[in-house]
Amino acid sequence: MNTIPTPSSPTWLRPLGSTGISVSAVIAGGGPIGGQPELFGYDVPERQGIDLVRDILASPIRVIDTSNGYSVGKSEQRIGTALREMGGLPADHLIVTKVDARGDDYSATRIRDSIRESQDRLGLDTFPLVHLHDPEGHPGSGLDSPGGAIEALVSLRDEGVIGHLGVAGGHIPTMHRMLDTGVFEVILTHSRLTLLDRSADDLVDRAVDLGLGVMNAAVLGGGLLGSRSAKPFYGYRPPAQEILDSAAALHDLADEYGIALANAAVQHSLSDQRVTATVVGFSKSARIPQLLEGLETRIPDQFWNQAAHLLPPSKLWLDPPITHHQV
Repeated sequence: MNTIPTPSSPTWLRPLGSTGISVSAVIAGGGPIGGQPELFGYDVPERQGIDLVRDILASPIRVIDTSNGYSVGKSEQRIGTALREMGGLPADHLIVTKVDARGDDYSATRIRDSIRESQDRLGLDTFPLVHLHDPEGHPGSGLDSPGGAIEALVSLRDEGVIGHLGVAGGHIPTMHRMLDTGVFEVILTHSRLTLLDRSADDLVDRAVDLGLGVMNAAVLGGGLLGSRSAKPFYGYRPPAQEILDSAAALHDLADEYGIALANAAVQHSLSDQRVTATVVGFSKSARIPQLLEGLETRIPDQFWNQAAHLLPPSKLWLDPPITHHQV
C-alpha cells in the first residue's frame, strides 16, 4: 500500500484537481450531521450535530461536504448555526454544498432556489465548490439541455456565486454523461471505490486524465465496513447476500490482524493516488480523533493481499464495469 497521509504529513493538504482549491485528505461528510435515521439507522440530536460541526472545524479536517437536501436542509442549518456561534468560518476551511431537486423539479429556476436556500441556511454568500447532486435520479429533467440546470450552474459561476463546479452521484453511466458536458472540474463518487465494489475505477481514471479533482465518499459502504451491527444497506440499498458475506469475511480478517475494518476501509481510499479527498461521515465528535489516530495504524501488506481476494465479483457491484466509450 502507498503511504497514508496523516495530519502531520506534507500530503495532508493537497490541490483539488486544477481548481486551485486546497483540501485535506479526509473531509467530513455532512449527511449524518442533520440526522438521517432512515439511511443510517440512528438519529443525531440538534445540539449534538451543531457541536459536531464545531469540533470538525477545530480539527485538521479542513472541509465539510454537505447538501441542500440532506435531512431536508437540517445539515446545512446546523452547520450554519455552528458557524454563527464560532463567529464565522475559520480561515483555510471550506464548506462545500450540492444543489438538489425539489421533487421532480430540477430546472434552472430550482437550481437558483437551491443556492439561495443554502446561502440562507449556511450564512454564506459564495461557495468555492458546488456539486450537481444525484443527476441519475432525474433522467428526464434535461439537466444538460439549453436553459437547464447545468447552464444555470455555469451562470452562477460566471456571476461569482460559485467558484467551481462538481458533480456528485452514484450511477456510473450517468456520471460519464455528466463528464461528457465538459463543465465539471470535480467528481464525487460514492460506494463504488471501496473494499466491496470497484464500479468507479474507469470513471476515476477518466476524471484524472481530464485533470479533475476526485472525491471518494461512502467508503464504509453505508456502514457495512464500519460495524458488524450496521444496518444491512450498501450504496443506500439492500445488498445481495454475497455482499453481506464478503463484509463479514472482511471483518473476520480484520479481527485476525487486530485492526479495525473501518480504519482499513478509510486507508484503502487514502492510499489510492487518484483520489484527492476521502469523504467520511461523522455523527459523534469522539469519532474524529479515533479516525485520525487510525490513520497512523500500520496495516500489514498481508491483510491487503487477503482483502483483495474477498472483493465480490463484478457482477455484484452496484454498476457493472464499463468504459465511457460504451456509455
